Amino acid sequence: MSQRVAVVTGAASGIGLAVAEALAGEGYRLVMADVNAEAGKREADRLGAHFVLADLADRAACKALVDATVAKYGSIAVLVNNAGIQHVSPVEDFPEDKWDFMIRLMLTAPFLLTKYAWPHMKEAGWGRIINISSVHGLRASEFKSAYISAKHGIMGLTKTTALEGGPHGITVNAVCPGYVRTPLVDNQIDAQAATHGIPRDEVIGSIMLKKAAIKKMIEPHEIGAAVLYLCSDAAGCMTGTDFTIDCGWTAC
Repeated sequence: MSQRVAVVTGAASGIGLAVAEALAGEGYRLVMADVNAEAGKREADRLGAHFVLADLADRAACKALVDATVAKYGSIAVLVNNAGIQHVSPVEDFPEDKWDFMIRLMLTAPFLLTKYAWPHMKEAGWGRIINISSVHGLRASEFKSAYISAKHGIMGLTKTTALEGGPHGITVNAVCPGYVRTPLVDNQIDAQAATHGIPRDEVIGSIMLKKAAIKKMIEPHEIGAAVLYLCSDAAGCMTGTDFTIDCGWTAC
């Protein structure tokens, strides 16, 4: 059982909650961050974790989250950058303020959290940073310009920081899932149906799973298990990688 300190962003639901559950089950001292105070506090209480209300699109909130973690537990060993949103729209109609927000939340915030957590990991000579990217960090699809730009950017951040972290015992990896059964994905179905002009019940098979060899949604706990592995000593020589869980999407 680990007593290391882990921070998970976007931890009130979906992938973030599954990651938090996996880490809590292994004894990590856990900080869960989210904008949803009600769900975040409820789930943190259930898992014996500490909850921090944080809008990570605000630069100051990123530093405040790391500071709150160190004030509570004295250190930070694991950072899981998961918080994100989705917006589906043709590029010509994509709201500029939505672009700015998504890039701040899904690319700038992971950089800032990494920057602020880095000295604590470097001092300890051990750290694990896991960026929850996406198959869309490796491939593109139409109508998701901001999301795909942010996820491609996070892959570059992962590789660069992996090179810098190696001499200090810090590994940095990205988990790249296909479609995971989460509220975020469920909310996309109606938007995809409207954008493509097809009924809602056709979206999963015709759009979401069209490129996958295994025609199924990924379960959140599968991502939690992948994060646990990347935090383990067994993954000590894995860094700068895209840990792809995509049902074969990128095999072609």
